[in-house]
Amino acid sequence: MAQASGAGDPALGAAVFKKCQSCHQVGDRAKNRVGPQLNDIIGRTAGGLAGAKYSKSMTKAGQDGLVWTEETLDRFLESPKSLVAKTRMSYRGLKDPDDRANLIAYLRAFAKGSTPAQNVPETGQETGQGAGIQLDPAVLAIVGDAEYGEYLSSECLTCHQSSGSNDGIPGITAWPTEDFVIAMHAYKQKVRDHPVMQMMAGRLSDEEIAALASYFNGLE
Repeated sequence: MAQASGAGDPALGAAVFKKCQSCHQVGDRAKNRVGPQLNDIIGRTAGGLAGAKYSKSMTKAGQDGLVWTEETLDRFLESPKSLVAKTRMSYRGLKDPDDRANLIAYLRAFAKGSTPAQNVPETGQETGQGAGIQLDPAVLAIVGDAEYGEYLSSECLTCHQSSGSNDGIPGITAWPTEDFVIAMHAYKQKVRDHPVMQMMAGRLSDEEIAALASYFNGLE
């Protein structure tokens, strides 16, 4: 395992962070989404950020004393489930020690009291699940029926796993409803490029998409 402390290139880490940004945000406008926002991650107790959704295992790890240092982040990034066995994070791990060191250096640039690194872009706010789509605010305001979403979900669950685990297919369990709705409409408008998802989303009404979003958001 690489010793990450004090090492790494934050500019290169910004490129590595693109692997993370479908679930995490960082920077001035960062919000909790599928995963917690990662500002000030170094020194934070695992599972301890207010307003973020965590697995029971991650919360328990924090209660048992797990704190995100550069060393524990390095271990987690290398193999998430080896550190927190039932983490909901579906990423299998970042095996290259240089990539891990660069990513940690990038996150370190967003810690309180740090000196902002030159030419390090903030990543993840503008490139979300459906950046660039035109979506009526009224569509986002639809309150979905979770029970109806469960009825509709069988087709989704032929590929996606309700546990949120990832076997080459992104997990969608506990997605924020807005992210889910935007992603589905991005497929519907053919902004996101995946022929099967474009076909499936194209068959769904706005109300059906909202129902599925509500159902999957409620899964633990």
